[in-house]
Amino acid sequence: MSASPSSPEIQAGSRWKQATVELLSSMRFAIALFTVICIASVIGTVVKQQQSPVNYVNQFGPFWSEVFGRLGLYAVYSTGWFLLILVFLVVSTSLCVARHTPKILGDLRNYKEHIRESALLAFHLKGHGVLPLSRAQALARVNEVLANDGWKGKAQVREGGVMVAARQGAANKLGYISAHSAIVLICIGGLLDGDLIVNAQMALLGKSTYAGGGLIKDVAPEHRLSTANPTFRANLYVPEKAVAGTAVINLTSGIVLQDLPFQVELKKFVVEYYDTGMPKLFASDIIVHDPDGTNTEAKVKVNEPFIHKGVAIYQSSFEDGGSKLTLMARPMGRLGAPFEITGEVGGSTTLTNAASQTDKLQLEFTGLRTINVENLAAENPGGSNSGADVRKVDLVGSLGEHLGSGARVKADKKLHNVGPSVTYKLRDASGQAREYSNYMIPVELDGQKVFLAGVRDTPDQAFRYLRIPADERSTLDDWMGMKAALADPASRLEAAKRYVRKSAPADKPELAQQLEASVLRGLTLFAGAEVVRKDTPSAGLQALQDFIETNVPEADRGRTSEVLIRILNGGLFELLNLVRERAGLAALAPGEEAQRFMGQAVLSLSDSFAYPAPLLLSLTSFDQVQASVFQVTRAPGQKLVYLGCAFLILGVFAMLYIRERRLWIWIAGPADAPSTTVTLALSATRQTLDTDKDFDALKTRMLQTP
Repeated sequence: MSASPSSPEIQAGSRWKQATVELLSSMRFAIALFTVICIASVIGTVVKQQQSPVNYVNQFGPFWSEVFGRLGLYAVYSTGWFLLILVFLVVSTSLCVARHTPKILGDLRNYKEHIRESALLAFHLKGHGVLPLSRAQALARVNEVLANDGWKGKAQVREGGVMVAARQGAANKLGYISAHSAIVLICIGGLLDGDLIVNAQMALLGKSTYAGGGLIKDVAPEHRLSTANPTFRANLYVPEKAVAGTAVINLTSGIVLQDLPFQVELKKFVVEYYDTGMPKLFASDIIVHDPDGTNTEAKVKVNEPFIHKGVAIYQSSFEDGGSKLTLMARPMGRLGAPFEITGEVGGSTTLTNAASQTDKLQLEFTGLRTINVENLAAENPGGSNSGADVRKVDLVGSLGEHLGSGARVKADKKLHNVGPSVTYKLRDASGQAREYSNYMIPVELDGQKVFLAGVRDTPDQAFRYLRIPADERSTLDDWMGMKAALADPASRLEAAKRYVRKSAPADKPELAQQLEASVLRGLTLFAGAEVVRKDTPSAGLQALQDFIETNVPEADRGRTSEVLIRILNGGLFELLNLVRERAGLAALAPGEEAQRFMGQAVLSLSDSFAYPAPLLLSLTSFDQVQASVFQVTRAPGQKLVYLGCAFLILGVFAMLYIRERRLWIWIAGPADAPSTTVTLALSATRQTLDTDKDFDALKTRMLQTP
């Protein structure tokens, strides 16, 4: 009979399948998969996941941020290659369990009583002795000792004697099956609760991610998943007194909406704080509305979810729910009346320069914080100008980086609630935006009450602060009036004349004229109205320094700077009183309080020329609206993961703490002989000092003379 023509092909295919199964079920392949998963998990821990693309550009640069993005490192656990590795790990471990389980189960049933008696002499742990007992009596003696020590055995009668095979710690073998099965269960649970099924639905049902804006109710059906979705993990945003029933699933390519089988209403959001200002507790009182009209009230806390219809509702975080804001806009460095702006957090409005309809800024209201607990007496031992976010503790330490001048700090720690703050962005026509953070009420620093106006160019930077002194009415009016008057040539001239009338002798008109020119020159330089260096225009104290370095010999610069600063302070003081007179207020009398105000005013006026905004916005009133961010999950794989964890604990415990040991006892001699020869040997999976000790004790009890 001749061979079939396809036999070589069939044999080659069989060998290929066998080799593939051998590879997938090998320990080397599983270890390689574990290694890749561990590396990916480290990356997912080190690199913050699901962040804004601009954050990654700032952190890694344009080139590497693009490379890492294409590799999926910004959403490691949702990438296709990571899920594929999990699938291969499930297949590999399942094949490994399937291959070895029959052998393990067969080995559990096999006591290996067929071993040759001569083989016992080759064991490391062995013993030999003669008992003055018949073979039956010796066998009974052996069975009694084994039973007392918890051994399970089986006897085989042979010609010339009886071989007894016993075993302890059989659960050690079951630990292997339990641990490997746990890996399979945990991976399957992870796949069920991950994005694999969501991505599969999108591919099979024609769904796609959504990257646009607008209202949730207006999003097309192709961007929504039905309430029958078996597994999802999404975020649900609900403001106070509002109702929501559609959650958002974040994917690497965009978002998809997940319709819930119910709606959630947020009655009230509750937050409690530690003395440091960090949240201690936040919880939500909710009402769950079912389609049949049933309403269920519940309280959701962190780590205390509410489960309804198989969907778990977790308290994830909290945000502003669209608080209503009223801000006062004051022109910086130019004449103009303040005006009021209203808006809500999350909204925006357009600011237009009345003199030029093309000069527009987009004002975006980004946040409101009603509580800011700060350290008002922090030490900055290194004197570094590091700066800090206003939403972090240690405000004075954060003021180490200024727009111009430095800040003194104290040593003692003193936590204090400095009141509400508002954050907003001003975006120009090119799309570039700066973020601002301003406090509502003045903060007392170094004995002087100041308003804090923070600014930063990019989200990864710390805020830099402008410290504006508050007047005796705790307002910005005096300082803002000085800022506007400083930009007015007529006001500068009037301030210079007033200073001369109070300081220069009346009988020396020439001296008075020179002093007036010097004061006016100092105010003009300080206002930035005179160019000292064409290549680097400057204002504030920097302009005075540039003027001295350009026009005064080095030997005279110290004396000249003292004189110029003295007459500048005098001119600014007269400018302040001019502003107060125009506002119908009494002049500020010279004294310690006036000196403290003017000292901070001069520094902040100098710093203000580096403030990159034409307007200063201050919060005047607000109506806070809180919002809860819930994580809603339907996780059928969760029970598999819990079961896998239990199996893993049992398996590891069995493999590490349960030792498998086998004992063979050869009872030699005729059945009717008055004495027998006993040879015993022990084999253990792990050789320890306790094993030697236990075997010696067992041998002593078994071979001792009755």
